[in-house]
Amino acid sequence: MMEKKKNCRNTVQRNLVFATTAKLMHPTAEEVYEEILSAYPNISKATVYRNLNVLAENGSLLRISSTEGADHFDIVAEKHYHGICRYCGKVFDVEVEEMLSKILEGCVSDSHGFEIESVDVIFKGVCPACRKCKEEVKDL
Repeated sequence: MMEKKKNCRNTVQRNLVFATTAKLMHPTAEEVYEEILSAYPNISKATVYRNLNVLAENGSLLRISSTEGADHFDIVAEKHYHGICRYCGKVFDVEVEEMLSKILEGCVSDSHGFEIESVDVIFKGVCPACRKCKEEVKDL
């Protein structure tokens, strides 16, 4: 069950969106909508998108923004890092050593007076499934 944060009213739809996001790993809003639609054909896309936005804004979900496609959502709302496959677009959790984590999160200063409020890092690469597929094609 989702954690209620910042005086946010829980609704049946919001709980359903949260549960579906938890079931799917790092889904996009469209993936959440499609999954819910199969069981609840009367739910609107706007309802799903609105509830994902509310859950991300109140800290119940983490929004993973990408410049190369749709945002993804994660039920692990605490700060952690992600990798994205440049072939299939799937998002994965990435373990970062403590030293690098400290550098990324707080040991950076700006010489131009820019106040850094947060850091988002997405590692880009190739997931195991796509790497295997590439190797199989290369072997042909």
